[in-house]
Amino acid sequence: MLSGRALALAVLAWSLLKVVVRRLFDGPSGLALFRENYDADGLPPLSPAERAALPGFSRCIACGRCDLGEAERIAASRGAYPGLMTVVLASSRSMPDFDAAALALSHVPEAVLAEKEQTCPTGVPFRELARFVRSKASAALALDGEGSAPADLALAAAAAPPVAALDPASAERAAPEAT
Repeated sequence: MLSGRALALAVLAWSLLKVVVRRLFDGPSGLALFRENYDADGLPPLSPAERAALPGFSRCIACGRCDLGEAERIAASRGAYPGLMTVVLASSRSMPDFDAAALALSHVPEAVLAEKEQTCPTGVPFRELARFVRSKASAALALDGEGSAPADLALAAAAAPPVAALDPASAERAAPEAT
């Protein structure tokens, strides 16, 4: 029977042999394995640049400053847009449902996102986050092939401005229906 160093070398050699054989004859690995496991969940892989940007998206401390002045957009969205703070928190804490996040962000113009960046005490890059979410929603739709109906609707809404152009009359009409 082997003992000491001889046993350690035998176990190490056996483990190496198993790894080599497994890599030769097993299925996909790396990015292909990731896609096989997570494409159905709508979880796309991240590029190194996207991975580096994630900590910036997560700087939100939920102070609520970005929600100031958002009542009209929230009412006009008829539930699709819960407010910028909620969207940022949901989009940055874990990989979100990108379709829903893109739909919510479609209710906030780029100029408003730029303005909100100036008022954010932690400097959350709202415009960059919106681009990230929209690109991941588009990628998820492309992976779907034909796309599912909810994804198609969300991305169509995200690509076009909200139907109600945020005039006060439309916000007043939407507000009573929401209660």
